[in-house]
Amino acid sequence: MLPTNKKKIVNDPVHGFINISYPLAFDIIEHPYFQRLRHIKQLGLTYLVYPGANHSRFQHALGAMHLMELAIGVLRAKGHTITDEEAEAASAAILLHDIGHGPFSHSLEYSLIQGVSHEDIGRGIMRKLNLQMGGRLDMAIEIFKGTYSKNFLHQLVSSQLDVDRLDYLRRDSFFSGVTEGAIGSDRIIKMLNVVDDNLVVDAKGIYSIEKFIIARRLMYWQVYLHKTVVSAEKLLTQLLSRGRQLALAGEQLWCTPALSFFLSNQISPSLQAEVDLSSEVIDHYVKIDDSDIMVAAKQWQNHPDATLSTLATMVTNRQLFKVELRNNEFTLDEVAAKQSSFEKLNPKIAEYSHFFVFTGSVSNNAYRMSEESIKILYNNGALVDIASASDMINTKILSKEITKYFLCYPK
Repeated sequence: MLPTNKKKIVNDPVHGFINISYPLAFDIIEHPYFQRLRHIKQLGLTYLVYPGANHSRFQHALGAMHLMELAIGVLRAKGHTITDEEAEAASAAILLHDIGHGPFSHSLEYSLIQGVSHEDIGRGIMRKLNLQMGGRLDMAIEIFKGTYSKNFLHQLVSSQLDVDRLDYLRRDSFFSGVTEGAIGSDRIIKMLNVVDDNLVVDAKGIYSIEKFIIARRLMYWQVYLHKTVVSAEKLLTQLLSRGRQLALAGEQLWCTPALSFFLSNQISPSLQAEVDLSSEVIDHYVKIDDSDIMVAAKQWQNHPDATLSTLATMVTNRQLFKVELRNNEFTLDEVAAKQSSFEKLNPKIAEYSHFFVFTGSVSNNAYRMSEESIKILYNNGALVDIASASDMINTKILSKEITKYFLCYPK
């Protein structure tokens, strides 16, 4: 017998009151796999730069579900058929779209399971959750994967104009205080339409789309790829990298059993597809969140390995790397000079200077012309790509991938 749940209302600081309209959505939210998202920061370590950015993946998922229901209501009002079963499945799909995120969200992407994205892990978790729920997620998983017959439902979950982005840009702008990211998500949703099974935007919404694209670009460079955020994320990945080295060498590290599992086992890269992720891997993964990492870092400050203890102290006390960011690559000589300086100042850990001095790159493009483009629908029925329809923004420039190179080293 399926559980019957009363409709619930959540008070959200961004969207106001959010209705939990479906029993399936309620059951997903109540499940421990989903409750775990309360303890995973939406923006990883960005709070070390923007102190207000402490919101969680849990909040974002609820917000995205709210926007999904608004979008479905708009499309239905414009004459597009969406059954109650499809609406419920679409709400479930967007609720679960981030279920595979690990501690600190993108900060530790690929760090716990090498070569496997959070989307692949998420699909594995969905499959396991679906088994527990007796197949009630079948349609939601199809919508999430893009295999369901109505493609526009998948586009609402994952595309260049999905409700995921519409929520996170507005939410991240709100909590970080970076007003450049504020977008008119309600306006955009009211302008959504469907043509030939594809999501489009009514012409009256073109200015809101222009602002959306520009806001996304500004948020990436001001928030998501802020150089100090990059510094914090790289410091955390270096800490876990050293921890894994020691654990694989047989060193006993004080940490939770879930974190110990991922440090002590090399998950094979051949297990990239979610169908190959073992039940044991999933069982450990859904037990790990931000607190596992921070508790370990606090404890590792006292570890006899000087490299690990130094990195752990830096993480715990926000002693971040200094970062130089520029448009061209750093030379080997430049990196070597910084390493030499570090080794002279820290002779006890000189041979591990690569944990403290290193280079890399970050990249972003606000609009990907290689993906399904954002189409503007005019009153005469014409469909025009936003790249051609807009007379204000140069989407060819915005679609160009911008790469910046960084050099990290201790202050």
